[in-house]
Amino acid sequence: MAPRFFRQGPSLVARLIFFVMLSLVLMAVDTRFKYLGEIRQAFSTATYPLQKLANAPSGVYEKLSEYFSGLRLVEENERLKQQHLADSGQLQRLQALEAENAQLRNLLEAAQGIESKAVMAEILHVPRDPFNRKVMLDKGSQGGVQPGQVVVDDAGVVGQITRTYPWLSEVTLITDKDHSVPVQVVRNGLRSVISGTGKDGALELRYVAVNTDIQEGDLLATSGIDGVYPPGLPVAVVSKIERNQSYVFARVTCAPTGGVARNRQLLILSLMTPAVEIPPEALAIRPEKKKREKSGVR
Repeated sequence: MAPRFFRQGPSLVARLIFFVMLSLVLMAVDTRFKYLGEIRQAFSTATYPLQKLANAPSGVYEKLSEYFSGLRLVEENERLKQQHLADSGQLQRLQALEAENAQLRNLLEAAQGIESKAVMAEILHVPRDPFNRKVMLDKGSQGGVQPGQVVVDDAGVVGQITRTYPWLSEVTLITDKDHSVPVQVVRNGLRSVISGTGKDGALELRYVAVNTDIQEGDLLATSGIDGVYPPGLPVAVVSKIERNQSYVFARVTCAPTGGVARNRQLLILSLMTPAVEIPPEALAIRPEKKKREKSGVR
């Protein structure tokens, strides 16, 4: 135990009690009379630089974290954009392939329903000239394509081969103003000739009498009487009929059932087998043979 001579001031317990009591008194006075507000503000102002200095490392750390997080977000956003573009392209290609697959299935079904042989071809070029109703196919004379062959799609007649090259062929569409197709009204068997107008989606029946039995919505199919187009192929649907008693003929407008605006694949039908022509001399009866037949001598 230390000598009493070296003891200085009150004991630690007394100091603790004193400061506790002082704190309670100050809190009570501050709560009651609001005397220490200015003192607190002064202390807060004096210690603010120290607080900023103390919080500086954490602030720098937060800024750096936000910066690097922002960089990662930018990179992730850019990657997602590129992935979205790639996925969109794949989706569009998938939709195009699905549409092409459906078209090919329809062509296959159409080919099975046609008695003549058919070769599938793809459209390579469509002229931009609005008055030129011709397209180019990727099959030519090397593939057995010949001028005069009929070209169809899954919905009906498209046109006719008019020129061939070794690996290409030219198709004149039925909408060409110089192209005509013998047709027959499916409903009543009425035969006529349908001609192109030079406009997309427009055909017309010429020289149809005003009182002819034809109606809007009638389906027109090839009659086959020309020996070029196989019979029964859909060609067009009657869309408008204008009858004027002042004129001899009615104006009949039709919409083609087939077309190249919505398809890339077409079918080239083989040429129809021409009928065997009997020479006139074979039909003539020789005079001596005729006499023998009359006399009963053979």
